Amino acid sequence: MLVKDIMVKDVVTVSPLATLREAMALMRERKVKCLVVDKQNPHDAYGLVTYTNILQTIVAEEGDIDLLNVYDVCAKPVITVSRELDTKYVARMMVTHDIRRIVVTHHNELEGLITMSDIVDSILGMVDD
Repeated sequence: MLVKDIMVKDVVTVSPLATLREAMALMRERKVKCLVVDKQNPHDAYGLVTYTNILQTIVAEEGDIDLLNVYDVCAKPVITVSRELDTKYVARMMVTHDIRRIVVTHHNELEGLITMSDIVDSILGMVDD
């Protein structure tokens, strides 16, 4: 099974210049736990911001969520994989490096997001059949 077969294609993105408040509102509105941070130019890397990143920053910095930008807290560059990669390699990478989410690209452009849950769900789906 390939990454493109189980990845989430409807990925929610956010500008790196958005405030943490804007990012949190977008996460709540779209009911997601993470956002892919857009590239600022074609040669830039994607980032990833999660509720955990935001909460850690607020606690550590005692920061104002209106003064901090997504760029200040996101993980960047993120690990990316090709949509054509076999999921067993992605699963191995996730387990080995304790990664929960990986951005999926094609020709360095965003295609989707694959999570540990996506892989587990696909395995459980095969067992049920």
